[in-house]
Amino acid sequence: MGRLAERTFLITGSTGIAGAAAAIIAAEGGRVFVASKTEAHSAELVDRLRATGAEAAYAMADLTDEAQANAAVAACQARFGRIDGLLSVAGGSGRPFGDGPVHTLTGEAWDQTLALNARSQALVLAAVLRTMLEQTPDAQGSRGTVVLVSSVLATDPVPGLFATHAYAASKGAIDALVRTTAATYAQHGIRVNGLACALTDTPMAARAADDHVTVEFAARKQPLAGGLIDPYDVAQAARFLLSDESAMITGQRLVVDAGWSVTAAEPRVATP
Repeated sequence: MGRLAERTFLITGSTGIAGAAAAIIAAEGGRVFVASKTEAHSAELVDRLRATGAEAAYAMADLTDEAQANAAVAACQARFGRIDGLLSVAGGSGRPFGDGPVHTLTGEAWDQTLALNARSQALVLAAVLRTMLEQTPDAQGSRGTVVLVSSVLATDPVPGLFATHAYAASKGAIDALVRTTAATYAQHGIRVNGLACALTDTPMAARAADDHVTVEFAARKQPLAGGLIDPYDVAQAARFLLSDESAMITGQRLVVDAGWSVTAAEPRVATP
């Protein structure tokens, strides 16, 4: 039996960090429920987990929509009877909406980026907390554990490559949400922590991974990885925060950045 046996974990997102975390949680004996708006990825992930003998299911949902977010959380609770942990990963780049330096932003670009990355996590968190508050505490006195995924760009910007100010603001909002909700719900036996990642090898980072300047920069800025971080390294940190090994930890922001925040490096852009 693994460290997460007999527990149910709701994961938002179905690729990258979410997919890696689902595999690790399942390997530790946890039940996995995936909420994502991409059915092909969700179905493939759940089939892969079930092939290992794990209990897994998924629900389609646009998590920026309150009704769909509520329905996804309800589906998880209905399927497995309880939600012991939430790993909120789903989000994405605001570049398709026009995210960039704030003086270039339209109101719509701001709103869509914040909705994708902050509104979605807040809506899922709210529904999960309502469920956890109604649950009987387990043998350790816990009603549940939450991990919200943030980004080092909220605190350690690199304007030469990542001047995406709405995205950074959305991740800063997540950091604040972690701290304030942890303070409110600790007395109810619910822990809330954040996981701030640097440049990780996920579908969202495809543009960066195809740009030689960004790849070369990552090799210097993230020396522990020598480039982009493997999503399984981030997922291992998430497993720790979701497990009893972190039972006395709440309201914290765990940074998994391969040295980004402590390494001085600037992009080497070729001179025309």
